[in-house]
This record gives sequence, C-alpha cells and structure tokens, in this order.
Amino acid sequence: MPFGEECLDFYHASEYLSKALAAAYGETTPRYRERFDTLGEVLRDDPQGVDKVIGALCRWRARYPRRTVLHKAVAYFREHRHRMPYARLRAQQLPIGSGVVEAACKTLVSQRLKRSGMRWREPGGQAILTFRAWCQSDRYERAWALLAATYKRPVELPRKVIALSGHRDRV
Repeated sequence: MPFGEECLDFYHASEYLSKALAAAYGETTPRYRERFDTLGEVLRDDPQGVDKVIGALCRWRARYPRRTVLHKAVAYFREHRHRMPYARLRAQQLPIGSGVVEAACKTLVSQRLKRSGMRWREPGGQAILTFRAWCQSDRYERAWALLAATYKRPVELPRKVIALSGHRDRV
C-alpha cells in the first residue's frame, strides 16, 4: 500500500460539480456559469469547501428530486470527501491535480519501460525506474554517494602476490 495522502484530482471533482449544476440550471445559462465559478472556488479554497458544496447540492436535490445527476453528485462528494482537502494542500503548495503524476508516468515510466519488445519483472523494472528517477530529478550524485557509502567494502590484496614484471599481452 503506498504511503501518503490521497487527493482526488480537482478537475474530476469539478466535472461532477459541473454536471450537477447543468442538471439544475442548464449548461449554457449565465446562472450555471456563475454558480460553477463560485462553488469551484469554494471547493478549491475554503477549508470547509467540500461540506459547503455538499450542502448546496443537497438543496438542489431537494428542489429537483427527479434529477438523478444531483443524487449521484451528492453521493460522489460524500464518498470522496476525505480525498478533497484542496485548501490545505494548496496552502502547503502541493498539487491538487493529477497532471504532475501523469507527466511523470509518461516521462519516467512509459518512455523507458514500454518500448517495443521489452518485458520486465518487478525487481529489474524498479531498478531501472529508481536510477531514471535519480537522473531526471538531479539527485543522482547524492543518491550515488549514499549507495556507495552503504555498499562500499574494504578489499584486501592477498599477501603473497608476485608481480609479473615485463609481462606483455600478446595478440
């Protein structure tokens, strides 16, 4: 299981919000655009943004009970509430979109491991990706120093070694 905090891509959350607002107001109306902009900012910037969006969606759901898109949107935001701490992540200057991860997958993984005819087992693939990540992130020198210190072993020459003076390779 990977460590770290999960964050639902803000763009995907915005898509659900957009569909719900389109069901309530119609996608081309000025009211839709105004509410989408306002609630999008609330979702992104307010620490209680998800709860406020859920509250607004619940009010529309009560007003338009037959519009299943609103029911689905409420369920979606409730189910993924814990994965939408956008205001806090932005305050920490962390990404709230998946673009960074998708770009890393393309440049780090796909360009190296998915070439024609390549097959990798996990240990070999991981070794290649680790090395590639060091190189692409300008951390190779530091990582190599750590590895060298970890795996460096003293080597002793045998005592009774006779030097071969005058020995030349013959081709």
